[in-house]
Amino acid sequence: MSKASWPEVVGWPATAAVTQINADRPDVAIEVVLAGTTVAPGFNSERVRVFFDAGNSVGPVTATPAVG
Repeated sequence: MSKASWPEVVGWPATAAVTQINADRPDVAIEVVLAGTTVAPGFNSERVRVFFDAGNSVGPVTATPAVG
C-alpha cells in the first residue's frame, strides 16, 4: 500500500520534506504552502500539501503532510 502521510517530516526544512515525499510517492503532486495561507478545500488523491513556517530561515514543516 502507498504511503499516505509523513508525520516524521514535521520540523524538517520544507525542501528536505519535499525530497522525502517525492521519493516515497513520485506519483503525487507536492504543493509547498506558507502556513496560514488559505487553500481551496477538497480532497485530491494526487496531491500532498506541505505547510511551512516562513518566520524561520530554514522553513520548517508545521503540520503532517498527507495525501489529499
